[in-house]
Amino acid sequence: MIISAAAVAFALLPFTFSHPLEKRQNALPPVNSATDESVLQLALYLEHLEHNLYTGGFQNFTDAEYTAAGFPPGFRENVGVIAEHERVHIATISTILSNAGYTPIPPCFYNFPYSDPTSFVNLANMITSVGIGAYLGGSSLLTDDPILVTAASSIVTVESRHDAYLRTGIGASPFPTPFDTALTAVFAYNLAQMFVVSCPQQLPITILPKLTFVSPAPPPNLQPPISAGTTLQFKFDPTTFFVDVDPNAQLYIGLLNMVTNVTFVEATSCGDGCVTAPVPEGAMGVAFAVLSTFNGGLNGNQLSEFGTLAGPAEVVLS
Repeated sequence: MIISAAAVAFALLPFTFSHPLEKRQNALPPVNSATDESVLQLALYLEHLEHNLYTGGFQNFTDAEYTAAGFPPGFRENVGVIAEHERVHIATISTILSNAGYTPIPPCFYNFPYSDPTSFVNLANMITSVGIGAYLGGSSLLTDDPILVTAASSIVTVESRHDAYLRTGIGASPFPTPFDTALTAVFAYNLAQMFVVSCPQQLPITILPKLTFVSPAPPPNLQPPISAGTTLQFKFDPTTFFVDVDPNAQLYIGLLNMVTNVTFVEATSCGDGCVTAPVPEGAMGVAFAVLSTFNGGLNGNQLSEFGTLAGPAEVVLS
């Protein structure tokens, strides 16, 4: 069943019997500050990305191709349902912004590196994890409007259901961690750039030097998990750093994993623009790595503000 954007937007609101229906039909959460607007614009930016991704996953493969790849009956249809959910999210957030006098950011042009149903679902797991992290990180900034917080929270729970369904489809655990990982706007925006070819309009968010995760590749079905002590390899271009760094300086990988935890591990050079680092104890699910000269004492916000030389890079551990 296709649900209209207006119907979903209405459903986001607390149902209050003390007011007549006509006074609630077009009520949407207000945007009370520039912070609210920036959080919603980033959410919309990521929703456009996800909508394009899932639309492609639905249109580019047949039911037979999903079945041949080992997915259960009806999987392609549900990918289409997810795409429709993302369209409704776009319509709802756009209406909230427009009602407040802001111009919603338009979609970009994207390039997604998948070639078959399995690589599509693996990529969708990564991208949806970024969207979940962005909503978690942004919701704490919507402190001046509890209704807006509730609306954002109701979207992130649906996004989590999407991700659990995708993970189950490839035989992975639908809930690999007891907590998800919150991302700052800077980190979420930079992770999205991997798939953006061009945009009619970008957001006023800093683009950090790129950190590329090289190896190891996630195991099939994400089982068994990549274990603690496994060597991770990353590449970067030191000429793009925003600050001068002594070539002999010790570098570290800061790994964001679950809530806002950051674990710093010593990086070992593997050549110019190349480092390795071990997976720390307790890391699981999806993590986000940054290259830094700091060996501790910073949280995710501080890392994104001044502690990152390059990154983040997404690392799927389980």
